[in-house]
Amino acid sequence: MAAKIRKGDKVEVISGASKGRRGEVTQVFPKENRAIVQGVAIATHHTKPSGMGKPGGLERREAAVHLSNLALLDPKTDKPVRVGFRLLEDGRKVRVARATGNLFES
Repeated sequence: MAAKIRKGDKVEVISGASKGRRGEVTQVFPKENRAIVQGVAIATHHTKPSGMGKPGGLERREAAVHLSNLALLDPKTDKPVRVGFRLLEDGRKVRVARATGNLFES
């Protein structure tokens, strides 16, 4: 199955603690149905010092968000939309916004 959300997409969080926040997808984990979005779902991790170069302490970084909590932003209207697929005449399968019919550049 083709992925509806891919690395580099602009998305909006539609549910959860970070609802309403927008960001760019930096990493996708298809087997876990999760993605990491830049600036969304910031978690604090406690890290141990490792050798001479890296001190320990608190480290803030993005946590993975479930794909069902993300909506792809339409590139033309900048609004969250549902995503479908369409076959073009040349045989390519492309993502399309269900509401507007706008194509997503892949």
